[in-house]
Amino acid sequence: MFTRTFVSALAIAAALSTGFVATDGFAQGAPAAAAPTPAPAAPLPKVDDVVTKVQAFYDKTTSFQSEFNQEFLVKAYNTKKVSTGSVTFQKPGKMDWVYADPKDNRVVSDGTTLRVYEAANKQMFEQPVNNSQYPAALSFLTGQGKLGDAFKFELQDGAKYGFTGGWVLVGEPKVATPAYRTVLFYVDTNTSQIRRVMIIDGQGNRNRFDFLKPRVNVAVDANQFKFTPPSGTSIVRP
Repeated sequence: MFTRTFVSALAIAAALSTGFVATDGFAQGAPAAAAPTPAPAAPLPKVDDVVTKVQAFYDKTTSFQSEFNQEFLVKAYNTKKVSTGSVTFQKPGKMDWVYADPKDNRVVSDGTTLRVYEAANKQMFEQPVNNSQYPAALSFLTGQGKLGDAFKFELQDGAKYGFTGGWVLVGEPKVATPAYRTVLFYVDTNTSQIRRVMIIDGQGNRNRFDFLKPRVNVAVDANQFKFTPPSGTSIVRP
């Protein structure tokens, strides 16, 4: 179900490991020299300092646009669904996900009502934003929440998560929610932008969003956040 694909959660990507073996450069019969000792990793900054920098970046933005890749893994069946498209956020509380694959699917919020449209089934799920399952994980992009208020964080080196040159903020919600158990925010160290969000639910399902070529503070047409489904669409409200 597309709605489950969008709002469900997911598990941490496997950490990467690398090895190095030196085989050349020794005289015949000479004992092999010991491999050089790797340089110690730079100490991580304080987690609160990183959270503050990330929040400060998004506090200064009024809009956010990006292409995205989404990978949703259902752990119980070991199946993965890959989706692509573009997304726009505008403060306060507005967003529009336009899916290229699955074609014509939409997730739209005008700041009051969330609408999730499944083109293949001609069905739209509609509910108040405050009752939807996603906001705390993405509310930093809509100006409706503070990361430090919603999550208790620990900071990890991005290399452990295949995100070399960045940091990963591992967040546990301060208020328990059935929507997710953990949310990982992948932070660009140079800009303090979040380039990837991975959501993990209690069943180990994983929902990962990669933001490609993000742009901030661009002009957005207000009509983008209005959506009327095609004639004949079935409307489902909780």
